[in-house]
Amino acid sequence: MKNIIEQYRNIVIQIATPYSTGTGFLLRSYGVIVTNYHVVQDNREVVVEGTGMKRQLGQVVFTDAKHDLAFIAVPACPDAPEAVLSKNSEVTVGDMVVAIGHPFGLKFTATQGIVSGREFLKSDLPYIQHDAALNPGNSGGPLVNDKGEVIGINTFIITESESMGFSLPVQYLLSSLEQWIGGNKQVGTRCGECGTAVFEGLDEDGYCPNCGAAIELPNEIDPYEAAGIARTIEEILGKCGHDVRLARLGPNTWEVRNGSAIISISYYEPNGLVAGDAILCDLPAANIKPVYEYLLRQNFEMETLSFSVRGKEVVLSLVIFDRYLSLDTGMKLFKNLFQKADYYDNLLVEQFGASWKKEI
Repeated sequence: MKNIIEQYRNIVIQIATPYSTGTGFLLRSYGVIVTNYHVVQDNREVVVEGTGMKRQLGQVVFTDAKHDLAFIAVPACPDAPEAVLSKNSEVTVGDMVVAIGHPFGLKFTATQGIVSGREFLKSDLPYIQHDAALNPGNSGGPLVNDKGEVIGINTFIITESESMGFSLPVQYLLSSLEQWIGGNKQVGTRCGECGTAVFEGLDEDGYCPNCGAAIELPNEIDPYEAAGIARTIEEILGKCGHDVRLARLGPNTWEVRNGSAIISISYYEPNGLVAGDAILCDLPAANIKPVYEYLLRQNFEMETLSFSVRGKEVVLSLVIFDRYLSLDTGMKLFKNLFQKADYYDNLLVEQFGASWKKEI
């Protein structure tokens, strides 16, 4: 299984929207990333990133709400192995499986288990039941057998159970791919009532031409617009020169780069706290006393920023309550954080022997 897991390291993709995060996997020969519909729902474009794939925007080109499937177009497919879709829909209780995911905020995860149930019906659809643990954000990732073939798409868990995950059998993915290809890979959706694939220009003012049910093509979804404090934060990021669309990594969460520093910004709405955390570098392996002394001196001298150490990581932080955050004050505070983050990580590496953060 180890070789199979390593093979999928370059295939499994992180997906983020303003509403959620999830997982997908690359089908290089089709030029798309497969994921769950509920991961990309209400978005016409999403943020995708993976090993060998730089962070970029991907357009949602096909949705199938009934089977909880969606396809995201990849502008330039990386040089990754080809994911093999199983042609055999049969699974047996006791078959070895691996559930693979790569959600934002978590490292690449692969959990091994066995098929514990051949068929679990939900909304009249059969799902593969297995005990390979699914982590938060794993929705849309592949369930792989011991041959390295994708046999299902990890879709949901029962929250009050122990290690009970459910994956949509791969034959439903093959059916959706066939319909999408039949429409010349145009932007489209599959009607949830009659199952007809409807493509751009063929819908009748938002209704299925076959049965009359309401449908929505991915490119007809209104672009996301932040509101309230989230909108203020995005205005600040934009005025600081960052692409806000690429910065969105889930509900009230953003991440930007400034020089060599990576800065995460979160808005904790219930308590009104806005936090910016710049993870600068790792502490040196030896002689760390001068580093701590320097960080403590800087904390005494700085007014709006503070250093902390989390494990081995040196973090520079900014905290402000939403009632004090305006565009003017935010510009000053966050611009200062971005500039100091890029300055301090270089200084700590070059003068104190700290080590650069390794990107996973």
